[in-house]
Amino acid sequence: MKREDKQILEETVEESVDAVDALRVEIETLTQDLQRTRADFENYRKQVDIQKKQLAEMVEFATIEKALPLMDTIELAILHNEALAPLEKTLDKTLSDLGLTRIEASAGTKFDPNYHEATQMDDADGEEEVISEVLRGGYLYHGEVLRPAMVTVTKQ
Repeated sequence: MKREDKQILEETVEESVDAVDALRVEIETLTQDLQRTRADFENYRKQVDIQKKQLAEMVEFATIEKALPLMDTIELAILHNEALAPLEKTLDKTLSDLGLTRIEASAGTKFDPNYHEATQMDDADGEEEVISEVLRGGYLYHGEVLRPAMVTVTKQ
């Protein structure tokens, strides 16, 4: 092999090696870009899932809040008409399915400002504040106060 041919061959091999190295760098760069894009997309997908869940909770909460006056009316109807008593069990089941529970508020129950809203305080001598009358029922939504019970309070 001639010296010139050998030199040309070496130059060609050197150029090929440089080209392969350049391709490896480009492949590595593109791979890193792809990994970043995948991570960005995964983060985006998780954020969208969180937003969907929050929106669903907000819609459910707003719907339940709008339905409270209806539930109050049904409770009053049940209280004043014994023929409607079987509805109370259905109402309780429905409330439970929605994540609602009634706040304990009945005459003689200890007053708790975290769960009860006192609209009137009867003048009486005593140490302990207790509920004397329930004016409107209160509800917990998944353990959080949705609406406090409206009550009158007396001291015993």
